[in-house]
Amino acid sequence: MNLLIVTLAVYLLNIPFGYWRANVKKFSWQWILAVHIPVPFVIALRFIGHLGFQLYTYPALVGAFFLGQYTGSYLLKKMKKFCPATSCLIMDLYRYWK
Repeated sequence: MNLLIVTLAVYLLNIPFGYWRANVKKFSWQWILAVHIPVPFVIALRFIGHLGFQLYTYPALVGAFFLGQYTGSYLLKKMKKFCPATSCLIMDLYRYWK
């Protein structure tokens, strides 16, 4: 049960970072930050969820990490159709629903 909750949290955490990553130049400092800033939070979630670093947790958490990044980039592509998009998912959603 803990693995499922932590996996969902990792997925949701990475959506805004994937959104940011998709709107900057590939391999720029912002791109590198968008990929690496969530990592300490994922490690913290592992400890909070009492998962440790067992081998069986890696496929789920790495998959959730990349799926969250992909979902964020997908949202950016969809958002650009409706309004001018920036690199901040929260502000773009606020402007869209306003």
